[in-house]
Amino acid sequence: MTPAIEVQALRKSYHGFQALAGVDLRIEPGEFFGLLGPNGAGKSTLINVLAGLVRRDSGAARVLGFDVEQDYRLTRRALGVVPQEIVYDPFFSVREILRLQSGYFGLGRNDDWIDELLAELDLSDKANTNMRALSGGMKRRVLIAQALVHRPQVVILDEPTAGVDVELRQSLWRFVRRLNGQGHTIVLTTHYLEEAEALCDRIGILRKGQLIACDSKAALLARNPLKTLTVVFAQPVVVVPELLKPLVRSHTGEALTLQYDSRTWRVSEILLALQALDVDILDLKVQEPDLEDVFVSLLGERE
Repeated sequence: MTPAIEVQALRKSYHGFQALAGVDLRIEPGEFFGLLGPNGAGKSTLINVLAGLVRRDSGAARVLGFDVEQDYRLTRRALGVVPQEIVYDPFFSVREILRLQSGYFGLGRNDDWIDELLAELDLSDKANTNMRALSGGMKRRVLIAQALVHRPQVVILDEPTAGVDVELRQSLWRFVRRLNGQGHTIVLTTHYLEEAEALCDRIGILRKGQLIACDSKAALLARNPLKTLTVVFAQPVVVVPELLKPLVRSHTGEALTLQYDSRTWRVSEILLALQALDVDILDLKVQEPDLEDVFVSLLGERE
């Protein structure tokens, strides 16, 4: 099957600074893929190469099998990009903007889809409003509609929820999940790692222009075997069993927090050791490692 996005040995430098240092990446059709990394990791450069805004120095970049430079008309028709920055034309209404955007792709009769986009993004009552009169969140919704107006098979969302309210974030993700369910490939970049963990099937992590990890969400989470167990007691506990002392992260008397390696410890073994205290346990909570833990760990390994 032809990949939705494929880059091979992709390199790009700016005045001696290497933004992309030989990136290899393959994203399959229909995936919900997360592209993560700290500021300056190369995410925006990679997106700009795919969108045809930046010319690569070397390597290959293809969208649905089409080269982004040689077959630029086909790749731009296949791709929709929601940029990080809010950029808009202040002389048109929302509907006029979307009609103009449709015209770039030769879509003269596109009002039915425009109406659907306006409804899905809660913009119907703003259809005839000038762009200058919209709030920042509403302008971002229009950017999303612009990226989708030609029904691209591959959609790249570059920090789409930065600085937006909770309501927009939730409505956006409902809409994007529906697009993904209809077969659209979604690529998300975000600094909200909980979003990537909740939404993405597979995740790639860039650092200093290199792809340092690319795997399923489950496989990435499995890289961190450390779990945290918090136990709340009915009476204050002064002494912790000797066996558990290396695991202690905090101890207030009424509560004990332990961090353990799930490859060598089981919760049942810890509770068995706690029985020696002869104290009733009111509550306990096991906290699994999350994507942020893995992200920080991977970046730390490369320092």
